[in-house]
Formats: sequence, structure tokens, C-alpha cells
Amino acid sequence: MLQTKPSHRKTEGIALQKCISPSCGATYEAESVRTSCDRCGDLVDVVYDWDRGTVPTKLKDFEQFWTQRHDRLRFSGVWRFKELLPFAPDDKIVTVGEGQTLLQQAESVAQYVGMNAGQLYLQYEGMNPSGSFKDNGMCAAFTHAHMMGAKRAACASTGNTSASLAMYCAVSQLMKAVIFVGSGKIAYGKLSQALEYGALTVQIAGDFDDAMIRVKQVSDELGIYLVNSVNPFRLEGQKTIMFRVLEALQWEVPDWIVVPGGNLGNSSAFGKAFTELKELGLIDRIPRLAVINASGADTLYELYERRGVRWNGGNVDMDPIRAFYDEMDRDGAKADTIASAIEINRPVNLKKCLRALEACDGVVRQVSDQEILDAKAKVGAGGIGCEPASAASVAGAKMLRREGVIAPSDRVVCILTGHQLKDPTATVAYHTTDQAVFNDVLGSRGVQRASFANRAVALPNDLEEIIKAIRLYS
Repeated sequence: MLQTKPSHRKTEGIALQKCISPSCGATYEAESVRTSCDRCGDLVDVVYDWDRGTVPTKLKDFEQFWTQRHDRLRFSGVWRFKELLPFAPDDKIVTVGEGQTLLQQAESVAQYVGMNAGQLYLQYEGMNPSGSFKDNGMCAAFTHAHMMGAKRAACASTGNTSASLAMYCAVSQLMKAVIFVGSGKIAYGKLSQALEYGALTVQIAGDFDDAMIRVKQVSDELGIYLVNSVNPFRLEGQKTIMFRVLEALQWEVPDWIVVPGGNLGNSSAFGKAFTELKELGLIDRIPRLAVINASGADTLYELYERRGVRWNGGNVDMDPIRAFYDEMDRDGAKADTIASAIEINRPVNLKKCLRALEACDGVVRQVSDQEILDAKAKVGAGGIGCEPASAASVAGAKMLRREGVIAPSDRVVCILTGHQLKDPTATVAYHTTDQAVFNDVLGSRGVQRASFANRAVALPNDLEEIIKAIRLYS
């Protein structure tokens, strides 16, 4: 804990779970398992009585914990900020050293997006132990599961959540992992992790949305702890991505946060993070938020930008949402994008994301698979490889810059959610010289060209020819 000073507020037992609906507002103990409100069925938040907590008066106070990296909690990039998510006693906290991530100033990507030099940053969450941002939230949800004495934990997944859950179960040996995936809807880089870490992996006929329905039912029936981002404790861990961004920027608030939109856990968590920091007086303004859908999984874009659905102070008009979901059911519409991590039609955190968009004066855009893969190639050429879904943030920033929504002088942070090796098939197909491979993997999704391909050069096994080619191409 932070050392007690007159400038700090302190005591314990300050966390509750609370319904997000202002017309309900029901509260529950933090040490209870729920993914929705018992009274009205809406989502729940983890909320805190900050006046009774130990919170620094300035964010810079957290820098002292870099000198305590021998402490397993202060070593973690999540629990280093535990005063800002104070729901767990120290002896129950689970960590594998997550959150050792990088905010990289990316000049070549800034030029591609159309930003001034020094104004675009990439927050690279692929450096987490399981290779994606999911570890930030998983360590928090897993900690709560440990507090509750859970013996099994379950999730539906497009891949990254399952890899993270399986890793925490394997490392801690506290629980068994049960994972639901849709048929053909998981990249091998991710599936290999779940299998290698010993998780029980259940593949059902259907997509992520189908798997999500089933895992909820199974968890309720068998009393298994559910760790998908409908779990409010997941979002508490994901808040810390923004704390690390601020830390890397020497506690200066950027103008924009741009994030891929799938199940909308990150955008929801980021909005909550900045709202709480503003409430605590730790920041003086909130950055704008841009959530980027893939065009093949664009529920948020359709509802927010085309049908005008808003948080509206908590009074969300559900009619257009129900109508759109009914249309998808009638048409048999399924999400379809090369960015498999955001290939989701029914985001469970929709309402929380709407709240974040209101708090952050946000916008929503959709980008094509072509735009995603081209942006991914530019990110990779700058030295930080990412999976396709991550590159949606860069493609979205480029679109918003082209529209004039983002100014070239704005300070912009794009979130890269996962490591390049999460989905190597897409990367190899983009850069391949084999047109049949390109067509099979990418052409079927409407990708027409590899604008920035770095193709292998085929040569005979002849020294002179090899030297000639190296001189020509380098």
C-alpha cells in the first residue's frame, strides 16, 4: 500500500457491485458472483467509496512503485495501481507479471496515418505473458474468482481470452479452465495456447455469439466462474492500460485514444478509468475516444453512427437495438472479418461502451479488412508486429485523420491489443508470393491486394545470383 500521509484517504472494505441503470442502481457485495443485476437484469459495475480508500493526490505518486519491483504486486503493471482498483486483499491477488507493456512513439506509422511527427503512439499490449491485452483483465477476474473460492473458470472466446484464462489456471494451479470456441472461429496461434496450457476446450457449431450464450448457461448450471468481459472485475484490470499510457506520457492526457471494438470491454474500461480519475481530481480533462469496428462485425457502428443509439444518461433506447438484432436473426447474419479477435455481432458490453462514448465525446468508425491488413503491414514495418484486430485502431485513426476529425497536431494513442504471432496465417498470406494462398485466406474476405507486401525473393541456389539480388533489393 502507499505510505500513509496526511494527503491520502484511507481505510478498507470500499468496493461494491452496482447496477449501471440509474433507474435501478441496486448494489451488491463485492464478494459475490454476478454478471448482471438481480433486480433489472442490466450490467453491473465495480464501484468504490473513494473517500474511504487510500488514493494518491497525484498520479505521479505511483512512480515510487518502480523502486519496489521485488514486490510481486508492484512488479505487475496492473497491481502496481491497486489503489485505483481496491477490491481485493493483497494475499488473494493473482499475478504472473502482466502489464509490462510499451508505449511506442511510431514515426513511420504517424506518417502513414497523416499525423505530425511525434504525435502518434502505439500502446503495445502484445507484450503481456499470453500475448494480448486480455491478461490485464484476466488477472483481476481471476483474483476475484480466487476470492470466491472458485475451482473452475470458463469463457467463450475468439482466442485471446481462452489463451489468457488457460495460462492463469496453469500457472496458479488454482482452477481448471473450461473454454468454449465456435467452429472455425479461432486462429491456430491462440488455440495452440489453450491446448498447450491444459484447458478443457469445447468447440461448438456456431460463432462467438453462440458460444457466449452456451457458456453463460453452462456456468449458471454448474456453478462455474465466468470470466468473459461481462464480468465487471475484468474491466477493472483493463482500466490499467490507460494508467500505463498516462504514466508513459508523464501523466499528460492525450487528445485521442483509438481502440478496436469487439465485445467492447476495453472501450468500456477506458471510459470508466478516465471518469474515475477525473472524479478523483487526478486528471483535469478526459481524452476523446474512437472505437473502431471491422466492417464485417460492425454492430456498434450501425447502432451508434447510423441509428443514433446513445447512453443518454443511462436511458438507452433499446428499441433500435432490438430491431437490429432481430434483423440479424432474420437474415442469419454472422460476423465475418479477418480480424477474428473482434469478430462479434452481439457485444456484451454495449451499454457500458455507450456510456464511455458519452463520457469521452467519442466516435465510432468501421474499417474494411483491406484497410486493417494494410495498416497492420505498416505497423509491422515499424518494428512492432500485431494481430489483425489490433491494426483496426491504426486504420481507424487514418480514416479519422482523413475526415478531419483528428487533427495532425493531436496527440493520438492507438491500442495494439495482441501480438503478431497470435494469427501468423494472415500475416504470411498478406506477404506471400503464392496467389492461391492469398486468395484462399484473404481474397474470400474481400481483400484485393497486399499494398505493402514484403515478398520473399525466389532465387536459384547460385552465389552470383544471390549476391546480385541482395545488391538490387537492399
